[in-house]
Amino acid sequence: MEMVTLGSTGITVNKNGFGALPIQRVSDDYAVMLLRKAYDGGIRFFDTARSYTDSEHKVGLAFGEMREKVFISTKTAATTAEQFWADLEISLSHLGYIDIYQFHNPAFCPKPGDGTGLYEAMLQAKAEGKIRHIGITNHRLSVAKEAIESGLYETLQFPFCYLATEPDLEIVELCRKAGMGFLAMKALSGGLINNSRAAYAYLAQYDSVLPLWGVQREHELDEFLSYIPNPPAMDEELSALIEKDRAMLSGDFCRGCGYCMPCPVGIEINNCARMSLMLRRAPSAAWLTPVWQEKMGKIENCLQCGQCAAKCPYGLDTPALLARNYEDFRNVLEGRTSVG
Repeated sequence: MEMVTLGSTGITVNKNGFGALPIQRVSDDYAVMLLRKAYDGGIRFFDTARSYTDSEHKVGLAFGEMREKVFISTKTAATTAEQFWADLEISLSHLGYIDIYQFHNPAFCPKPGDGTGLYEAMLQAKAEGKIRHIGITNHRLSVAKEAIESGLYETLQFPFCYLATEPDLEIVELCRKAGMGFLAMKALSGGLINNSRAAYAYLAQYDSVLPLWGVQREHELDEFLSYIPNPPAMDEELSALIEKDRAMLSGDFCRGCGYCMPCPVGIEINNCARMSLMLRRAPSAAWLTPVWQEKMGKIENCLQCGQCAAKCPYGLDTPALLARNYEDFRNVLEGRTSVG
């Protein structure tokens, strides 16, 4: 069983983490079944967040009586100290204590003396034993680099998968050199990566990285658990698949992070802006239903207000991206172009 240590935290676990965002979409009983099956299969690290609706509640249900046997990270999107403490108390009510408490994708790197009181609150929470380690998550290269260079954080959670660019790889290496734990979010690029063997084999090459696999269905979990005793090795076949995906998905594409939301006219941006790619990577019938026709049709109501573009951590021209995806969708729907 391959293990990874998260930098200076000393947390050493199997090199697979459970990303608990998707379990907010399933029942309590099903979520508890998934979480405990993950534990039985060797997974010991579970990542959730205050903003994932009832995810913390479900993680707490699964591990309340065996809390010391697992490591749990969660997050706060607080922008004030008052909100920080309110979030923390709710998280603690579900989880008992928190192994890694993370600032959730802040637009800046919280530091002592910055006027927000956020980092000071983190230090106090740690001193009181409510949290054990301080982390940060981000999608912005500049904030990630600042967090690493600050020396204030023990872990960084950052998007990392086989679609990574050179700047992304630099972040991984900077964390390794700084003795900072690296949690890889978006390890399947929000669903765009559909070969779990390739995703697993790629991330297995980085000794300091703990992948977080977002799991919603039992068969998905079964795939990852099967790789723990029999990890797929990078070979010519997987390398060729990865290069093909990189060629298809390079450039400006929506990662589906959702930080552009909500849209004032109700466009489901984080899915609609990825439609062109999803049509080519999944059975098209699933994306051409009346439900999706209605969702994509809302793009016609775009106000061109620019709010989504201003909030995109990847600097995308989101309104233009939506327009292109809507055109592709209409062309496929009306038979003017084929998928592939």
